[in-house]
Amino acid sequence: MPEYVLSRIKCLDVSKTKDPIITTGIGFFDHMIDQLNSHAQIGVSVTVSSGDDDPTDAHSVEWVNRHAEPAEDQEIVMGKVGAALGEELKKLIYSTCGTSRSSRFCCPLDEALVECILTTGSGDTDGKLSTFTLPPYGIYPAGKGRSQIGKMQTQYVETFFSQLAKSSGIDISLVKVRGDNGHHVVESAFKAFSRALRNLIDGINTNSESEKFESMWGVKSHSYKSGLEMCREGKLERSTKETSILVHIMLNGLLKGPDESVVVDTGIKTLDQFISILARESLISIEAKCRGDLYVDDHHTSEDVSIALGQVLNIAFGTKAGLNRMWCATGTYGDAEVEVIMDLSNRPCLNHNLSLSSNPNNEEYAGDLSLEMLDHVLESLVMNSRCTVHIVEKKVGKSALETALATATAYGRALRMCAAVDPRRAGNTASSKGTLSV
Repeated sequence: MPEYVLSRIKCLDVSKTKDPIITTGIGFFDHMIDQLNSHAQIGVSVTVSSGDDDPTDAHSVEWVNRHAEPAEDQEIVMGKVGAALGEELKKLIYSTCGTSRSSRFCCPLDEALVECILTTGSGDTDGKLSTFTLPPYGIYPAGKGRSQIGKMQTQYVETFFSQLAKSSGIDISLVKVRGDNGHHVVESAFKAFSRALRNLIDGINTNSESEKFESMWGVKSHSYKSGLEMCREGKLERSTKETSILVHIMLNGLLKGPDESVVVDTGIKTLDQFISILARESLISIEAKCRGDLYVDDHHTSEDVSIALGQVLNIAFGTKAGLNRMWCATGTYGDAEVEVIMDLSNRPCLNHNLSLSSNPNNEEYAGDLSLEMLDHVLESLVMNSRCTVHIVEKKVGKSALETALATATAYGRALRMCAAVDPRRAGNTASSKGTLSV
């Protein structure tokens, strides 16, 4: 059995290492560790060497996956990497965020959603992997999922996080909420961990607007002012035999106030209310007007308005460079509670478990909007704004209208944070690819 030696191990806060090499000898594993660079904004470097290494071609498939065989040795490699990175992260975590703090983040991919919760201890004791429910990795084949992604053995993902938790002194919980695609389950886990880690270091949490949160993201923050300076807006006018539409948005923080900045008149009261709540929660000024063939049905009006709204949002987002990109937010209305997990990904996909077809009152409408069109409104909005969105119903409302408006509230809150400027990114895109345009 070869001896695996680790070197050039670094974890630098909000920085790229001078020698940012991640080469563990397992290609897909390298790609996952790189998520810390992009999503935790931590400069990570790690090299794994053995006596059998022969770097004649550092870019060849054979070299990149030089430690993939024998497969059982991956447990050693991934465990050692987890322990080493955990030791470096411990220095960073406990020097900045102290003890008894927690952070939660969910990462939405088009075929997976993983929740990560991080909790610091005293700093003097080992951490633990308290919950790990990622397997099976996808549904292909059913009941088993993927045993290998690229050359990486999926069973050792748990080994990596277990050793990282132990040496870092933080408790880690990774829960698969949804996931049909094994590649995306693993990727969602690493990204959720990275984002939760970033928030833990920053001293903030999703769904908790503390003083620290306000200083980083509130209306007096550098982030907020940077967003206003970008003068982001989108406008669309279109007329067909079915509808005549104007939608104009400005990401200007409701400059004229929450009432005058939001003018919505589509002829469907529930749709007006849904869009208005979304706009106010996201601090987006909007003028949305539609004259449609409501004498036929609500279909054309609700569909065309939501398509147009999605399109102008995508225009206003631009390249998305420098933006926070991902967030999760909870909204309530009446008894209903809904969480929206959003990513300005340019990979449009909607997943939800809203009780629309199985609502407790067997309702057909949410107010004056048919439930099948509420579902279509969400689909059209997500697809045309080119976002990945997961919607999780936490508590069922007394009516379908409560569910709809709780969704609008959560959607607007998530949208505000995704569209926020993160000054630390200095205009760079939050992606390991370096771009979201392809």
